[in-house]
Amino acid sequence: MKRFRAIATDLDGTLLRSDGTVSERTQRAVRDAEDAGLQFIIATGRPPRWIAPVVEQLGERGLVICANGAAVYDPAQHELISTVEIAAAVALELVDEIQLTFPEALLGVEQGFEFAIDESYEQKGQDLAASWKLEGLRIGPIRSFLTTGVLKLMVRLPRSEASGASVTMQKVVGDRALVTHSIDESFLELSHPSVHKAAAVEQLLYTSDVDASQVAAFGDMPNDLELIRWAGLGVAVANAHQHLLDAADEVTFSNDADGVAVVIERILAEQFDPSQHP
Repeated sequence: MKRFRAIATDLDGTLLRSDGTVSERTQRAVRDAEDAGLQFIIATGRPPRWIAPVVEQLGERGLVICANGAAVYDPAQHELISTVEIAAAVALELVDEIQLTFPEALLGVEQGFEFAIDESYEQKGQDLAASWKLEGLRIGPIRSFLTTGVLKLMVRLPRSEASGASVTMQKVVGDRALVTHSIDESFLELSHPSVHKAAAVEQLLYTSDVDASQVAAFGDMPNDLELIRWAGLGVAVANAHQHLLDAADEVTFSNDADGVAVVIERILAEQFDPSQHP
Protein backbone atom coordinates (compact mmCIF):
# COMPACT_ATOMS: atom_id res chain seq x y z
CA MET A 1 0.00 0.00 0.00
CA LYS A 2 1.33 3.43 -0.96
CA ARG A 3 1.76 5.67 2.10
CA PHE A 4 1.42 9.42 1.81
CA ARG A 5 3.19 12.03 3.91
CA ALA A 6 1.92 15.21 2.25
CA ILE A 7 -1.11 16.65 0.48
CA ALA A 8 -0.80 19.49 -2.03
CA THR A 9 -3.87 21.15 -3.43
CA ASP A 10 -5.04 23.95 -5.65
CA LEU A 11 -7.70 26.28 -4.27
CA ASP A 12 -10.19 27.72 -6.75
CA GLY A 13 -12.28 25.05 -8.44
CA THR A 14 -10.59 22.35 -6.35
CA LEU A 15 -10.50 22.78 -2.55
CA LEU A 16 -12.87 25.76 -2.59
CA ARG A 17 -16.50 25.45 -3.55
CA SER A 18 -17.82 27.56 -6.40
CA ASP A 19 -18.85 30.28 -3.95
CA GLY A 20 -15.27 30.53 -2.67
CA THR A 21 -15.93 28.86 0.68
CA VAL A 22 -14.44 25.75 2.31
CA SER A 23 -17.04 23.21 3.40
CA GLU A 24 -17.13 21.91 6.97
CA ARG A 25 -16.31 18.44 5.68
CA THR A 26 -13.22 19.70 3.87
CA GLN A 27 -12.09 21.73 6.89
CA ARG A 28 -12.42 18.61 9.03
CA ALA A 29 -10.51 16.46 6.52
CA VAL A 30 -7.64 18.96 6.44
CA ARG A 31 -7.46 19.06 10.25
CA ASP A 32 -7.57 15.26 10.46
CA ALA A 33 -4.76 14.93 7.91
CA GLU A 34 -2.55 17.35 9.81
CA ASP A 35 -3.38 15.68 13.13
CA ALA A 36 -2.26 12.39 11.56
CA GLY A 37 1.10 13.94 10.68
CA LEU A 38 0.60 14.70 6.98
CA GLN A 39 1.83 18.02 5.67
CA PHE A 40 -0.88 20.07 3.98
CA ILE A 41 0.28 22.48 1.28
CA ILE A 42 -1.74 25.02 -0.65
CA ALA A 43 -0.40 25.57 -4.18
CA THR A 44 -2.49 28.19 -5.92
CA GLY A 45 -2.42 30.54 -8.87
CA ARG A 46 -3.72 33.26 -6.56
CA PRO A 47 -1.31 36.08 -5.71
CA PRO A 48 -0.33 36.54 -2.05
CA ARG A 49 -2.84 39.39 -1.66
CA TRP A 50 -5.71 36.90 -2.23
CA ILE A 51 -4.73 34.35 0.44
CA ALA A 52 -6.23 35.94 3.56
CA PRO A 53 -9.84 34.78 2.96
CA VAL A 54 -8.69 31.16 2.70
CA VAL A 55 -6.54 31.34 5.83
CA GLU A 56 -9.52 32.78 7.69
CA GLN A 57 -11.52 29.65 6.83
CA LEU A 58 -8.83 27.00 7.25
CA GLY A 59 -6.81 28.53 10.05
CA GLU A 60 -3.04 29.02 10.16
CA ARG A 61 -1.54 27.35 7.09
CA GLY A 62 2.16 27.84 7.43
CA LEU A 63 3.76 28.70 4.10
CA VAL A 64 1.55 29.02 1.00
CA ILE A 65 2.69 28.58 -2.61
CA CYS A 66 1.24 31.42 -4.68
CA ALA A 67 1.27 32.72 -8.25
CA ASN A 68 1.55 29.20 -9.70
CA GLY A 69 4.79 28.64 -7.79
CA ALA A 70 6.46 32.00 -8.38
CA ALA A 71 6.15 33.00 -4.72
CA VAL A 72 6.18 31.34 -1.31
CA TYR A 73 4.18 33.42 1.16
CA ASP A 74 4.02 33.43 4.95
CA PRO A 75 0.49 34.66 5.84
CA ALA A 76 1.26 34.91 9.56
CA GLN A 77 4.08 37.39 8.94
CA HIS A 78 2.60 38.78 5.71
CA GLU A 79 5.90 38.42 3.91
CA LEU A 80 7.29 36.71 0.84
CA ILE A 81 9.80 34.01 1.73
CA SER A 82 11.00 33.48 -1.84
CA THR A 83 10.18 34.60 -5.37
CA VAL A 84 11.10 33.56 -8.90
CA GLU A 85 10.51 36.44 -11.27
CA ILE A 86 10.61 37.24 -14.96
CA ALA A 87 13.41 39.81 -15.18
CA ALA A 88 12.29 43.34 -16.01
CA ALA A 89 14.24 43.43 -19.29
CA VAL A 90 12.70 40.14 -20.41
CA ALA A 91 9.22 41.30 -19.43
CA LEU A 92 9.67 44.41 -21.57
CA GLU A 93 10.60 42.24 -24.57
CA LEU A 94 7.59 40.01 -24.00
CA VAL A 95 5.19 42.94 -23.73
CA ASP A 96 6.38 44.35 -27.06
CA GLU A 97 6.01 41.03 -28.86
CA ILE A 98 2.68 40.13 -27.27
CA GLN A 99 1.17 43.45 -28.22
CA LEU A 100 2.26 42.92 -31.82
CA THR A 101 0.67 39.48 -31.96
CA PHE A 102 -2.42 40.28 -29.85
CA PRO A 103 -3.12 44.01 -30.31
CA GLU A 104 -6.45 43.75 -28.46
CA ALA A 105 -4.90 42.17 -25.37
CA LEU A 106 -5.06 43.88 -21.99
CA LEU A 107 -1.84 43.32 -20.02
CA GLY A 108 -1.35 43.23 -16.28
CA VAL A 109 1.48 42.39 -13.88
CA GLU A 110 1.75 40.86 -10.41
CA GLN A 111 4.79 42.19 -8.55
CA GLY A 112 5.09 41.13 -4.93
CA PHE A 113 1.95 42.42 -3.23
CA GLU A 114 1.19 44.90 -6.01
CA PHE A 115 -0.92 44.57 -9.14
CA ALA A 116 -1.08 46.84 -12.17
CA ILE A 117 -2.81 46.95 -15.55
CA ASP A 118 -2.17 48.90 -18.70
CA GLU A 119 -4.01 52.20 -19.08
CA SER A 120 -5.49 50.98 -22.37
CA TYR A 121 -8.16 49.13 -20.36
CA GLU A 122 -10.51 52.06 -21.03
CA GLN A 123 -10.31 51.33 -24.75
CA LYS A 124 -10.38 47.53 -24.42
CA GLY A 125 -13.95 47.36 -23.17
CA GLN A 126 -15.52 46.53 -19.84
CA ASP A 127 -15.68 42.81 -20.66
CA LEU A 128 -11.89 42.74 -20.42
CA ALA A 129 -11.28 45.06 -17.52
CA ALA A 130 -14.18 44.59 -15.08
CA SER A 131 -12.62 41.84 -12.95
CA TRP A 132 -9.41 43.84 -12.58
CA LYS A 133 -11.08 46.83 -10.91
CA LEU A 134 -9.66 45.95 -7.51
CA GLU A 135 -8.66 47.87 -4.41
CA GLY A 136 -5.12 49.14 -4.76
CA LEU A 137 -5.02 48.53 -8.51
CA ARG A 138 -2.37 50.61 -10.28
CA ILE A 139 -3.19 51.88 -13.77
CA GLY A 140 -0.72 53.34 -16.24
CA PRO A 141 1.42 52.52 -19.29
CA ILE A 142 2.31 48.86 -18.77
CA ARG A 143 5.98 49.50 -19.52
CA SER A 144 6.15 52.04 -16.70
CA PHE A 145 5.71 49.21 -14.18
CA LEU A 146 8.46 47.06 -15.64
CA THR A 147 11.38 48.58 -13.76
CA THR A 148 11.43 45.53 -11.48
CA GLY A 149 10.83 41.82 -11.94
CA VAL A 150 7.42 40.23 -12.45
CA LEU A 151 5.86 37.26 -10.66
CA LYS A 152 3.20 36.93 -13.35
CA LEU A 153 2.51 38.71 -16.60
CA MET A 154 -1.18 38.38 -17.37
CA VAL A 155 -2.79 38.67 -20.77
CA ARG A 156 -6.53 39.20 -21.00
CA LEU A 157 -7.94 38.51 -24.47
CA PRO A 158 -11.33 39.04 -26.12
CA ARG A 159 -13.33 35.81 -26.15
CA SER A 160 -13.19 35.80 -29.94
CA GLU A 161 -9.38 35.42 -29.80
CA ALA A 162 -9.20 32.91 -26.95
CA SER A 163 -9.39 29.58 -28.75
CA GLY A 164 -5.89 28.12 -29.05
CA ALA A 165 -4.34 31.28 -27.60
CA SER A 166 -2.11 29.45 -25.10
CA VAL A 167 -0.32 27.54 -27.85
CA THR A 168 0.12 30.67 -29.94
CA MET A 169 1.34 32.61 -26.91
CA GLN A 170 3.91 29.94 -26.02
CA LYS A 171 5.29 30.16 -29.54
CA VAL A 172 5.58 33.93 -29.20
CA VAL A 173 7.42 33.86 -25.86
CA GLY A 174 9.48 30.73 -26.56
CA ASP A 175 11.65 29.65 -23.65
CA ARG A 176 11.55 33.04 -21.95
CA ALA A 177 8.32 32.27 -20.06
CA LEU A 178 5.90 29.46 -19.30
CA VAL A 179 2.30 30.03 -20.43
CA THR A 180 -0.62 28.54 -18.54
CA HIS A 181 -4.15 29.42 -17.50
CA SER A 182 -6.33 28.85 -14.45
CA ILE A 183 -9.62 30.08 -15.91
CA ASP A 184 -9.80 29.78 -19.69
CA GLU A 185 -7.66 30.86 -22.63
CA SER A 186 -9.02 34.39 -22.53
CA PHE A 187 -6.91 34.89 -19.38
CA LEU A 188 -3.33 33.67 -19.86
CA GLU A 189 -0.68 33.71 -17.15
CA LEU A 190 3.05 33.93 -17.96
CA SER A 191 5.75 33.07 -15.42
CA HIS A 192 9.49 32.48 -15.38
CA PRO A 193 10.11 29.27 -17.39
CA SER A 194 11.19 27.37 -14.28
CA VAL A 195 8.01 28.22 -12.38
CA HIS A 196 5.22 25.72 -11.84
CA LYS A 197 3.47 24.26 -8.82
CA ALA A 198 5.32 20.94 -8.81
CA ALA A 199 8.73 22.61 -8.58
CA ALA A 200 7.59 24.83 -5.72
CA VAL A 201 5.99 21.96 -3.76
CA GLU A 202 9.08 19.81 -4.25
CA GLN A 203 11.31 22.61 -2.95
CA LEU A 204 9.06 23.23 0.04
CA LEU A 205 9.13 19.53 0.97
CA TYR A 206 12.88 19.13 0.44
CA THR A 207 13.88 19.66 4.06
CA SER A 208 11.23 17.16 5.21
CA ASP A 209 12.68 14.43 3.00
CA VAL A 210 9.30 13.84 1.35
CA ASP A 211 9.52 12.72 -2.27
CA ALA A 212 6.97 12.88 -5.07
CA SER A 213 5.76 9.30 -4.51
CA GLN A 214 4.60 10.31 -1.01
CA VAL A 215 2.48 13.25 -2.18
CA ALA A 216 -1.21 13.27 -3.09
CA ALA A 217 -2.03 16.30 -5.24
CA PHE A 218 -5.32 17.84 -6.37
CA GLY A 219 -6.18 20.24 -9.18
CA ASP A 220 -8.65 21.35 -11.81
CA MET A 221 -6.94 23.49 -14.47
CA PRO A 222 -3.88 23.45 -16.79
CA ASN A 223 -1.80 25.36 -14.24
CA ASP A 224 -2.09 22.21 -12.08
CA LEU A 225 -0.81 19.80 -14.75
CA GLU A 226 2.82 19.63 -13.64
CA LEU A 227 1.77 19.05 -10.04
CA ILE A 228 -0.72 16.30 -10.96
CA ARG A 229 1.85 14.52 -13.14
CA TRP A 230 4.63 14.85 -10.54
CA ALA A 231 2.79 13.59 -7.48
CA GLY A 232 2.59 9.95 -6.44
CA LEU A 233 -1.18 10.31 -6.63
CA GLY A 234 -2.50 12.98 -8.98
CA VAL A 235 -6.21 13.62 -8.52
CA ALA A 236 -8.49 15.74 -10.69
CA VAL A 237 -11.84 16.95 -9.42
CA ALA A 238 -14.82 16.01 -11.61
CA ASN A 239 -15.24 19.61 -12.79
CA ALA A 240 -11.63 19.77 -14.03
CA HIS A 241 -10.41 20.81 -17.45
CA GLN A 242 -10.11 17.87 -19.84
CA HIS A 243 -6.32 18.08 -19.77
CA LEU A 244 -6.39 17.40 -16.02
CA LEU A 245 -8.93 14.61 -16.37
CA ASP A 246 -6.67 12.94 -18.94
CA ALA A 247 -3.49 13.33 -16.89
CA ALA A 248 -4.80 12.37 -13.45
CA ASP A 249 -4.33 9.00 -11.75
CA GLU A 250 -7.91 9.25 -10.60
CA VAL A 251 -10.92 11.56 -10.73
CA THR A 252 -12.82 12.43 -7.56
CA PHE A 253 -16.10 14.25 -7.00
CA SER A 254 -16.40 17.91 -7.94
CA ASN A 255 -15.26 20.81 -5.79
CA ASP A 256 -18.89 21.43 -4.79
CA ALA A 257 -19.24 17.78 -3.73
CA ASP A 258 -16.18 17.74 -1.43
CA GLY A 259 -14.03 15.78 -3.86
CA VAL A 260 -10.76 16.60 -2.11
CA ALA A 261 -12.16 15.65 1.29
CA VAL A 262 -13.39 12.30 -0.06
CA VAL A 263 -9.87 11.29 -1.12
CA ILE A 264 -8.21 12.61 2.04
CA GLU A 265 -10.65 10.61 4.16
CA ARG A 266 -9.86 7.49 2.17
CA ILE A 267 -6.11 8.00 2.49
CA LEU A 268 -6.40 8.43 6.25
CA ALA A 269 -8.59 5.36 6.57
CA GLU A 270 -6.20 3.23 4.54
CA GLN A 271 -3.11 4.40 6.43
CA PHE A 272 -4.35 4.70 9.98
CA ASP A 273 -7.56 2.69 10.48
CA PRO A 274 -6.76 -0.96 11.37
CA SER A 275 -10.31 -2.00 10.49
CA GLN A 276 -9.50 -1.26 6.86
CA HIS A 277 -6.87 -4.02 6.86
CA PRO A 278 -8.37 -7.23 8.28
